[in-house]
Amino acid sequence: MFTGLVECVAEIRTVQQKGGILELSLALPLDLTDSKVGDSFCVQGVCLTAVGLGSGTLRVEVSRETLERTTLGSCKPGRRVNVERALRLSDRLGGHLVTGHVDGIGRMLEKREQGRNVEMRFRADPGTARYLVEKGSVCVDGVSLTLGVCEADTFSVHLIPHTLGQTTLQGLRPGDPVNLEADIIGKYVEKLLAPRATSADPAQGVSKELLEKYGFGSPPKG
Repeated sequence: MFTGLVECVAEIRTVQQKGGILELSLALPLDLTDSKVGDSFCVQGVCLTAVGLGSGTLRVEVSRETLERTTLGSCKPGRRVNVERALRLSDRLGGHLVTGHVDGIGRMLEKREQGRNVEMRFRADPGTARYLVEKGSVCVDGVSLTLGVCEADTFSVHLIPHTLGQTTLQGLRPGDPVNLEADIIGKYVEKLLAPRATSADPAQGVSKELLEKYGFGSPPKG
């Protein structure tokens, strides 16, 4: 589990294909003395397992499934990525609960600078957009952000200079793909409430109309 508060921006040194697995070697400015092989790292919003650690270096493997569902398949040496180590139970939760399990790939549509404030607008796939709510949370390329205006399959976020300076978001241009993860809370709410909508006893659950009103869609059949 992660928070979406990026610890550093790392540079990809090498990219190697090994039997359907993509191995990435990253150079990162972090003290990894308390990290070990097998630990989880969030790389550009994707939870990956450390398979090798050195002084300021990290090696991770990316499965075929992850390559198909995220932007990591286009990684090349020299690319900069956001990195965060897994959350300790004793840590402060400064962002929001991030699993590192990407829901879908979105695209940056527009970037507007208003003084020191930067507004970015993105398009999300329908399966991800259904969980995005104004003033809720979203993870964009591993960065925890507060949602602004949400309209159908688009949403906006506002970034302060600190966030731009500490992440890769400052380099985004219209059309660039990003990894998106919606807040996990909405997914659990939908999973728990949807079966009750089919109940014949109104006291046993939430109606189909109420679910649809709040954007949860139709309950599963059967």
